Amino acid sequence: MFIYNVKINGSKTFRYFFIGIVLLVILLVGLVSSKIFHGASHSLENSSCLPQNKVSKLSTSNYTNVLKTVHEHIDDYVGLQINFIGYVYRVLDLQENQFILARDMIISSDFQSVVVGFLCETDQAKDFTDETWVELTGTITKGDYHGDMPIVKVTDIKKVDKPNEELVYPPDESYIPTSGVL
Repeated sequence: MFIYNVKINGSKTFRYFFIGIVLLVILLVGLVSSKIFHGASHSLENSSCLPQNKVSKLSTSNYTNVLKTVHEHIDDYVGLQINFIGYVYRVLDLQENQFILARDMIISSDFQSVVVGFLCETDQAKDFTDETWVELTGTITKGDYHGDMPIVKVTDIKKVDKPNEELVYPPDESYIPTSGVL
């Protein structure tokens, strides 16, 4: 029968345990920080909510998120093609070949709304009267209308019936643009 007398030095054990915990916390903080900063820089490089190299279809559910993102990051979207439905809306200072492809955005619980949309340019603009619902495909360019503004150069436009879901809602505050997802 063997008897072992194990003596544990409490201060040394605590010191090694504490150093181990501190190193583990530093490692975890480093990993998390790396993922956050890498993700943020990757997000800035690909701050696209529209897929690259194809026509992107805007829907009622993503319309204002895309509109907001394109206005905030015009340069990232120049050259991309989009397709969406809205109604023709004009203000007094637009040129003859311009109109806003608009939707009504609900801004309060009692259904007050404001007009939101993309400024569009086409030689066919005069063929469509105000409040005509159209579907168009076009390429996003950077132009000037009271400052830098995304302008959709229309490549295809056709009259359509008013959609069942004609209203859109404000951009989601938690919305984070992701590459390739509408």
